[in-house]
Amino acid sequence: MSFDVLEEKHKVSKDGDMVIGGFFPLYTYQNTEDTRGPGQPILSMQLQSRNYQYALSLVFAIEEINRNPYLLPNISLGYEFHSALHTDRRTLESSLTWLTGVDKHIPNYTCRKESKSVAVITGPTRTSAQIGTLLQLYKFPQLTFGPFEPILSDPGQLPSLYQMAPKDTSLAFGMVSLMVHFSWNWVGLIISEDEKGIRFLSELRGEMDRNGVCAAFINMIPVTVLLYFKRAHIQYSQIVKSSARVVIIFGDTESLLAVSFKRWDNLVTRRIWVTTSQWDVTTSKRHFILDPFHGALLFSHYHGEISGFKHFIRTANPSKYPEDTYLARLWWMHFNCSVSKFDCKTLRNCSSKGSLAWLPWHHFDTAMSDGSYNIYNAVYAVAHTLHEMLLRQEDVQQLKSGKGPVFSPWQLHPFLKNIKFNNPAGDPVIVNQKGQLDRDYDILNFWNFPEGLGLKVKVGTFSPYLPHGQQLSLSEDKIEWATGYRQIPHSVCSASCRPGFRKSPQDGKAACCFDCIACPEDEISNQTGEYMDQCVKCPDHQYANTEGTTCLQKAVTFLAYEDPLGKTLVCTALCLSALTAAVLGVFVRHQHTPIVKANNRALSYILLISLFPCFLCSLLFIGHPNTATCTLQPIAFGLVFTVAVSTVLAKTITVVVAFKFTAPGRRMRRLLVSGAPNFIIPSCSLIQLTLCGVWLGTSPPFVDSDSHSEHGHIIITCNKGSVTAFYCGLGYLGSLALGTFTVAFLARNLPDTFNEAKFLTFSMLVFCSVWLTFLPVYHSTKGRVMVAVEVFSILASSAGLLGCIFAPKCYIILKRPDKNCLKKVWN
Repeated sequence: MSFDVLEEKHKVSKDGDMVIGGFFPLYTYQNTEDTRGPGQPILSMQLQSRNYQYALSLVFAIEEINRNPYLLPNISLGYEFHSALHTDRRTLESSLTWLTGVDKHIPNYTCRKESKSVAVITGPTRTSAQIGTLLQLYKFPQLTFGPFEPILSDPGQLPSLYQMAPKDTSLAFGMVSLMVHFSWNWVGLIISEDEKGIRFLSELRGEMDRNGVCAAFINMIPVTVLLYFKRAHIQYSQIVKSSARVVIIFGDTESLLAVSFKRWDNLVTRRIWVTTSQWDVTTSKRHFILDPFHGALLFSHYHGEISGFKHFIRTANPSKYPEDTYLARLWWMHFNCSVSKFDCKTLRNCSSKGSLAWLPWHHFDTAMSDGSYNIYNAVYAVAHTLHEMLLRQEDVQQLKSGKGPVFSPWQLHPFLKNIKFNNPAGDPVIVNQKGQLDRDYDILNFWNFPEGLGLKVKVGTFSPYLPHGQQLSLSEDKIEWATGYRQIPHSVCSASCRPGFRKSPQDGKAACCFDCIACPEDEISNQTGEYMDQCVKCPDHQYANTEGTTCLQKAVTFLAYEDPLGKTLVCTALCLSALTAAVLGVFVRHQHTPIVKANNRALSYILLISLFPCFLCSLLFIGHPNTATCTLQPIAFGLVFTVAVSTVLAKTITVVVAFKFTAPGRRMRRLLVSGAPNFIIPSCSLIQLTLCGVWLGTSPPFVDSDSHSEHGHIIITCNKGSVTAFYCGLGYLGSLALGTFTVAFLARNLPDTFNEAKFLTFSMLVFCSVWLTFLPVYHSTKGRVMVAVEVFSILASSAGLLGCIFAPKCYIILKRPDKNCLKKVWN
């Protein structure tokens, strides 16, 4: 005969002076195959072995109190518990049966002459709310053992209900701290679509956003069966296809969320599940190591070890509690017993040595769960409340009779609200919700061994009361990861950027999804991780290495004499200076020859002497700059070139005057004879000297450093000071050169053997071309190259004057002396 003939709503009771009731979820939804069609899942009700621990914890606590001579002496406690069914109608029927004592319910009427019931323990949330709505009409004390539910804490709706579970206000913070510890920033969320789940999701998303953790997907499991089956396939596909290796589960163990994983546990693998201890991860019936929940991490409220509970579990059997039909059904299910057809309770052919401790892990756990611990505390809370009430009575004996206590259950409320005590494990118990504080969490790791043997191993703790950074403590060496992982798994949307790279967000994706791009020049990132949002710019005196990982000290450099470019320019300047001196020597030696005396011999000497410092002034731009050289550069450059160009202008005017205005008696002839063109040189030089004085007086040049022109170098240069003054001086010199070129160009065809107008024209063409080319090149270069361009322009323009004017004359003097005589000229 089968136990199917037994009604699931059958009660189990044991009499006492005072009775504590209980409604426990002993039956749960299970998946079965519909015989009407293959592969069609349906839901059925089956006795859940693991949940039977709730009933045993109630019996254990009552028996322990009855043996205690200091708590409720001479008063015995009894119990009566029912299976909390999963429909509103059947739950209401069970609660009315418990209240009235009859199966046929008559409102406001009870067949019991005197009720011994003083309180009831209920759970989970939906059952507590349904029963609480009825019990609050009678002001009957109700204590819940399930997870803390904000919807049950409203004293206006459920004033007679007390929650024994501590609040989970720091659970989201603890889970996110675990994510941050293992650098998991790509996490899936599977949450029940009820009020508590939505509130937890809001808290969790807030913590995730603050700590840089992103949600790969969010699966909200519906609370209705019809909507659940519509979404089941889509939600399963999201889990399987997602790259997230870590998934957070949050929801009621009796909800459709549990049904989902009972359907998927054979398929969803290689995931790290993070959930609470109330959520039953041991749903798999497979007896081998590839359980998909192997390696799950569970957050469990810390509580002390209850002495004697495991021994009580091992010794509980139907012969010890013959009135317990649920215990008999467990023996029938797991130990191959048969049942008598006469009373449907007597077991036959059973082993006398059977024990619940022999059952596989996924069927029954001897360690006290959080729910059982809350039931244990609830029984002790009622006992301490009754003890306090009895102590305040003047005559305890008057309250004791063979028929039980004479007070009503509603009288417990004033005492129950203020009760505080330490349970036998030493943990403080506070029934008043306002006085409850967050407890520390134990972090458990689920190990699944072959043959269904499982174990929850404590691998860490989380305390919201410790300083930041010390709240999470883990022993990583104890953690068994999910099947397929030998090391800490990675759960990130994008791999961490290497040093030298930074994150670049991907359009339309979460912040945890990014590309890695190299840092710009002179910027580094020396950290490895997805949190390196920006590269850091190196200081001006440092530069980034080629990998972009560290800043190196820049080398101080300048256009030095030792550099190849510096050596070349110095040698060129010295050679041209020596050449100028040689030309001057040739002219002095042959000063009485016609070609030297022609076109004003004195102006030729002045021009050669001025070209000599023109070449040498370029040396001021080479070498380590200092205040003296930076100050002398504009003065030397401006003055010597002004003298040279004005000398060329004087020579040009001399030629023009000599050929155009040399008729006897003309005033211009007297000017030529008197040497008036020679006054052009000091006049032009005085103007340039004035400009230089203003420049030095207002914003003189100074020593400056250029850390950007050359990678890895700090170039020491002379800053021009006033850019306006610099271009004024350069513009004046250019205007003088342009005017000289114009005059020489007009006089280029004047007839005479020793007429140098053509040479002067060509020299000024070279001079102007050099400095016109200088301006764009000067602006397009930086650092040492800019200084080199400036030096080259000085040497090239000076060499142009020297070569174009004096090279033809030296050729005649040295190579063709026959042309350098008056006789030749006359012929």
